[in-house]
Order: sequence, then structure tokens, then C-alpha cells
Amino acid sequence: MGSYAPPRPVIRRKIRGLLLALVAGVLGVVAVLVAPPTAHAAENTLGAAAAQSGRYFGTAIASGRLGDSAYTTIAGREFNSVTAENEMKIDATEPQRGQFNFTAADRVYNWAVQNGKQVRGHTLAWHSQQPGWMQSLSGSALRQAMIGHINGVMAHYKGKIAQWDVVNEAFADGSSGARRDSNLQRTGNDWIEVAFRTARAADPAAKLCYNDYNVENWTWAKTQAMYAMVRDFKQRGVPIDCVGFQSHFNSGSPYHSNFRTTLQNFAALGVDVAITELDIQGASATTYANVTNDCLAVPRCLGITVWGVRDTDSWRPGDTPLLFNGNGSKKPAYTAVLNALNGGSTTPPANAGPVRGVGSGRCLDVPGSSTTDGTQLRLWDCNNGTNQQWTHTAAGELRVYGNKCLDAAGNGNGTKVQIYSCWGGDNQKWRLNSDGSIVGVQSGLCLDAVGAGTANGTLIQLYSCSNGGNQRWTRT
Repeated sequence: MGSYAPPRPVIRRKIRGLLLALVAGVLGVVAVLVAPPTAHAAENTLGAAAAQSGRYFGTAIASGRLGDSAYTTIAGREFNSVTAENEMKIDATEPQRGQFNFTAADRVYNWAVQNGKQVRGHTLAWHSQQPGWMQSLSGSALRQAMIGHINGVMAHYKGKIAQWDVVNEAFADGSSGARRDSNLQRTGNDWIEVAFRTARAADPAAKLCYNDYNVENWTWAKTQAMYAMVRDFKQRGVPIDCVGFQSHFNSGSPYHSNFRTTLQNFAALGVDVAITELDIQGASATTYANVTNDCLAVPRCLGITVWGVRDTDSWRPGDTPLLFNGNGSKKPAYTAVLNALNGGSTTPPANAGPVRGVGSGRCLDVPGSSTTDGTQLRLWDCNNGTNQQWTHTAAGELRVYGNKCLDAAGNGNGTKVQIYSCWGGDNQKWRLNSDGSIVGVQSGLCLDAVGAGTANGTLIQLYSCSNGGNQRWTRT
């Protein structure tokens, strides 16, 4: 159909949030009434601007470009999330059956973590970019190979990846609403469900996503087919946490104003949504701003990833679809996105909220709304600011701004509790107990208001658990 993008070649550079609730029962409280959003200062980078509402703004990174200083300067400055462009795909990670190679993938992962960024995993099960050995298989042998691949890759990155695109592009283009006739589909219609169940068992902490393209327009058959699958999975308890909308907008697959409706309808099923591979033919500033505002308008939208840094890094450079010109200069679309992020909703994603001390009635607060690693936490009057909005992730982290974690600077009594860029360490993981205590996984010590203090500015530390009011917390 004319509204769909033309079929894409099999070989190309680009071939194709972390949020669990602080459970009310765990912290012994009931629902929250959230005050109107508070104003915030404008940020001057995309990642920092997105983090004001607990979202991320990411990019695809190619390992072969990490030696390009202009590339890494922009990527390091602007983005707070990274997706490996090709390095985590099947042919790259398992070139021979049972022989995994993570050299290139780890290069991207390590660069991201060293630069304070979260990582999205892309992708585990896909009809394309399969190595020759996998292409030669069929039936039960192929099914077992898929399961083995998911287990092998997820074991390597267990506890380290924020979101995994478990299955990629399983629906056919056009108006049929059918599954794509791939070798994986021919192993049985349950292959997607099996992939998600395998992934959940392999890494229970990872957020599991289904990812596809040409599914942004709510009226399209492919969108409706994907929606029916996600609805069915949620009804039957198949472990799916999020849906990724690639959002490669072009003349054959244009942006439509009902994209926000699409995001809202999927979110209403009980899954998070994310814009995973955004590029826009011609880089229309208006369209980029519209897409950004669509994400900001949906509380369960985790964030946005653009598919490349500069136009010359794009998988379709002739379309000049990205936010930076080939020389690294910012395009009008960049300014439009930054303005949208700075002027958009400050309402954090669903399940974010303040953590209030039982003894003090004051909230866990980042002083001065700082985003600087090493900033020690304190008690402060609850004000629903973004510096008081905490989300408990599947990995056990307590995140603020989307990319900063509650972090213990050591293991002993009196250890400073601070914010630090999330990197997956046990000193950033916390157990939320039924008595209201919050215990560090690494130390076994409790989150504690120093000296049983209750005043504004009282610092937060680790200390032996005593069940005092200064060590008990509620979600308010």
C-alpha cells in the first residue's frame, strides 16, 4: 500500500524504562495524590532535558565509530541512553553456533557505561541478520537455536541491560495484519511467546520489549495486529513489559498526528512504550517536535532513541534524517527537540514518586536538583520536584531523573548515600521491605537519616538497621 514504506534490503547499516513501582504494599502506603508539576530550569543537552521528566534521549552507537572523536564528543555530551547499532544482533554475537563473540558489543556497552549512559539491548530474535548456520536450520532445531541464543546473550549481560528488544519485526508489511513469513514464524505461531518467556527466565531484571516499524499509525493493519498480540500476551501473563516503535518516518511511511493515540492505547494495556529508532526524512523540525511531545504526553513513554548521531552516520544518509549535520553542527530539528523537552511535561513517568521518611515527614531529596555524581542525599520538605521523584526498577535500583541511581559510596556505618550514574553495581540496588526499611543489597545496611534527624537538610547515610522512624520510608 502507498502509505507503507517500500521493502528494505536485507543488508544495510541499520537493518532493523526501567520502571517497576515502589509497591504500595511493600512500603505500607496507599495511592498518591500528585501535586501540579513544578517548573524547572532549561537544560542545554538532549539527555539532560529529557531526564527532567524521568525519560531518556538516546542514540544508536556503532563500535567502529568510537575512534572518531567528533562522533564520541557529540554522543557523550548529548545522549543518556545507548543502543548498539548492529553489535548485539544475532550474526555479531553468535557467528558460530554455541560460540559467542561479544567483542564489538562489549566495546559499545563499556563506552556507554563509562560515560554514564544506560544501555538498550537490540535484538535477540529476528528474521534478518541471522548467521549462515542459523539460516540453514528449520523446525525444532531452529527453535532450540533461538532459545540457546537468547540464553547465551542475556547471560552475558545479565543485570546490565535496561531494556531488551526481545523480538524484532515479526509482522508483515501491508494491509494483511499477518505475521511475517519468516523461518522463525515457520517453527510455530508461539515462537514470540517462547522468546519472551525464555528472556524472562534468563534475566528477570531486564525490561522485555517487542520492536517493529510502520506501526506508528493507529489505523494501520500492522499496528492493530501488534496491538492484538500485546493485549493477548498481557491477558495470558506472557512476560512483555514494553513496545518499541521504530519511527522511521519518510514519504512512504509518514508521521501522522494519531501517533500519540497509538502510544496511549498501547500504554493502556499495561506496557511501557518507547520510540526506539527515530529518524525523519529531511529532519523536519516540526515533526521532530511533534514526536517528542507525543512521548512527553504519555506517562508510560520511557524515552526516545534516534538512529545515529550525524546524518553521515545514518543507515540512510541520503535522507539527511538526523539532528546533526555531517560536520557535527546542530540542525533546526535539534533546537526544536530541545525546546520541546525543556518546555514539555514535567510529570514523571508512571510509578515515579517521592519517598517520605516516617519519622520526619520529609522527602528523600537531591540538593539543589543537582545531577552531579557524588551529591549526597538529604531530607527536605516534599514538593513533587523532579529531584524527589524516585522509581524502583526491575534491577532493584532507585532512579531519579531517569539516569541517576541511589548509590552507596561504601559498605560501613556512616557511608554516604548519594546519586551516581547508573551502572548496575550492587551498591546501587536496594531491597524494599514490608517494615518500610530500604536495605542496600551490597551492604545489608539501612537507608538512614543521620542522627535520627528530622529537619530540612538532614543527610542520608547507611547504618545498621534498628527499625527507627529515621530508617522507615513510605511512598507518598
